[in-house]
Amino acid sequence: MIDKSTIDRVFEAARIEEVVGDFVTLRRAGVNLKGLCPFHDDRTPSFFVSPARNYCKCFACGEGGNPVGFIMRHEQLSYADAIKYLARKYGIPVKEKEMTPEDLRRNDDRESMFILNDWAKEWMRRQLFETAEGRDVGLSYFRGRGFRDDILERFQVGYCPKDRGHSLWAAALKAGFQEIYLTNNQDTTDLRQSLGTGLATKYERGALRDRFEGRVVWPIFTISGKVAGFGGRVLDAATKGVSMKYVNSPESIVYSKRRELYGLYQAKLAISRQDLCYLVEGYTDVMAMHQCGVENVVASSGTALTDEQIRLIHRLTDNICVVYDGDAAGIKASQRGIDMLLRQGMNVRLLLLPDGEDPDSFARRHDAKEFKEYISEHQTDFIKFKTSLLLDEAKGDPVALSRLVNNIVQSIAVIPDEIVRTLYIRETAQTMSLREELIDKAVGQQIARNREEWLRQKQREEERNLATTPKPADGEPKAVEPKAQGNVPEAPKNPATVDRFLPIERELVRAVVRYGAETVGERETEAGERETLSVIDYINLALRQDNMRLRDPLLRAMLDEALRHKNDEGFESERFFLNHPDPDISRAAFELVSQREQLSRLYTEGKAESGQDTALALVPHLLTDYKIAIVKERLQALTEKLRSPALQGDKEGYASLMADFMKLKAVERKLSLLAGDRVIS
Repeated sequence: MIDKSTIDRVFEAARIEEVVGDFVTLRRAGVNLKGLCPFHDDRTPSFFVSPARNYCKCFACGEGGNPVGFIMRHEQLSYADAIKYLARKYGIPVKEKEMTPEDLRRNDDRESMFILNDWAKEWMRRQLFETAEGRDVGLSYFRGRGFRDDILERFQVGYCPKDRGHSLWAAALKAGFQEIYLTNNQDTTDLRQSLGTGLATKYERGALRDRFEGRVVWPIFTISGKVAGFGGRVLDAATKGVSMKYVNSPESIVYSKRRELYGLYQAKLAISRQDLCYLVEGYTDVMAMHQCGVENVVASSGTALTDEQIRLIHRLTDNICVVYDGDAAGIKASQRGIDMLLRQGMNVRLLLLPDGEDPDSFARRHDAKEFKEYISEHQTDFIKFKTSLLLDEAKGDPVALSRLVNNIVQSIAVIPDEIVRTLYIRETAQTMSLREELIDKAVGQQIARNREEWLRQKQREEERNLATTPKPADGEPKAVEPKAQGNVPEAPKNPATVDRFLPIERELVRAVVRYGAETVGERETEAGERETLSVIDYINLALRQDNMRLRDPLLRAMLDEALRHKNDEGFESERFFLNHPDPDISRAAFELVSQREQLSRLYTEGKAESGQDTALALVPHLLTDYKIAIVKERLQALTEKLRSPALQGDKEGYASLMADFMKLKAVERKLSLLAGDRVIS
């Protein structure tokens, strides 16, 4: 972790006008400065910088923050990396807290691999431009595909010689790099924990050979600009007898193919500014679109689209246009990726190129203006895309037509936003000339099936977790649960209802981040001793005693992290989360501590003078309101069952449900008395 004194020095030194001025041309506007917003396509200056407040804000798109927040958003960095970025800018040495030997070893391994990859990138670039083999074979390949020098420079492409007397591995060893980082030592239980870049392959007799021998090579950058791995292509003249035209770096602690997007580092600013990302398949597709002036484009590197890749894009924009090759394989690939994108709340457009074309070949046949016009005019939403592909073959065949409608219904059902779902239901009904109620009913049924499958999957995961959880050893103390205050049912697991509870869950985790180590109470252990409870302990035990758990996966992971590390020496909750190595967690923590705390002020206004006072006033009320929200949902479900015609004549079943209803009403009244007038449901 970065030392607190280092962070304090960075905040003291960083001036917002200097930080923003590195990226935006600013002009004086009274006591403030203004310029074009770097986060959207701004035509009139709407981005204001206040040197007095050390803060910036766009009054068009709402983006802004302090110097650290600006760098996090602009450069897509974690909190810790943003601190390091500004520390370098202001010449502040970064001091980090003492880590365990295992932490130090792992950090050293990662850093050594990144350094080796960067060296290898430069070495292969020199081979491409400065050696006869590189120019005759590698450079002629790129020239033959029409790529300009500025595009080759932008993507830092290279060439690995076929001449084994002039190998990368030998040059790396001579430069002082260790063999353990050149090869890949596979972790069979988890490939992503493997050590070594895999730039060289080691054979049984100990001989080394370059992985990318005789191939043109594309470095694959992380979103922050580090070289995580490489992709290499054997050239057309040498494909005979070669089983794999393309090869990638092996999975390791710095590279995972499913978690990287080619071109994201070069495209991130354009994606943010244009609020749109084009997704293509290959390396040359990305380069060709850049050459045509379309820079907000990334590639899935020839692999099937993954949830991790979608989340990377979603950090930059909600809007994506997927560009597919105009062949049967491209059409088939389109069907697989649509639902994954919709499920994560992306606004999806699709573009199918003419038959036999890919973005690279299409860009070579058209100038930049024609290319931009085509992709602008031929984008369509997924409903029009699917119907245009399948409607012709379904006409006159009721069974095929039914399959098409069900295909579209399955896609609509995964969309998390109810308003967007409703609009797509209406569009489908109009496109297919069907009654809207029919489509609506079919979508509702599909959502129910998805929910049941989701619950079954969660149950299977929990059963596996229970089966693998070690039992306490003899004599080991068991966890002591506080006495239950009422029969509160388990928090609902339906993902469609998570948003109802999300504001309270965010407030609970905000309390964990801000006040996690503060003492808010105590309890009696089995030994009869008094034990103090921190905010982290209090929230965890309160949830567990009533069989509840946070439903939002990220917030639940943050609470779990707090529980795992709360007893670490020198643990400070806010600092721990802001410096967390998981960028999703550190970003969420930054948002939680920097956003307006409307709910928090509702609970604590006029009462809190210290962090402990705030926690004491805030946390119990939040937990009470969380339980009330759960009880209300359960009461609503019971009310619907009691009204069901199926219960007519079933006096015993009706009486049993009514008894459950009355018990829950009693719990609700008790909780409402505790909540007073602060109920949030």
